[in-house]
Amino acid sequence: MRMIQKLKGLEKAIVFLRWATDADFGRIKYVGEDFLEFEVLDPDTMEFKESFLINAQLILEVMISGLELSRLVAEVSANLPSGSEIEFD
Repeated sequence: MRMIQKLKGLEKAIVFLRWATDADFGRIKYVGEDFLEFEVLDPDTMEFKESFLINAQLILEVMISGLELSRLVAEVSANLPSGSEIEFD
């Protein structure tokens, strides 16, 4: 199975991604034919601060589980608005 096909199943997931020039925690926003859009998560504010388009051939590592990653997912989930705070038009 090609890496890009595997990453397609991880769209919208929070992961640790290492590519040729950097590594960061974030969310895979979109996976295309030969690239992916990756939103970097700032661990201090728990907000997504910037987006990158990364060539799939430059990806070296994708971590989808682990203690640090579980902690980040829990903190992001805790910051989501509750059902009573969401306004519907």
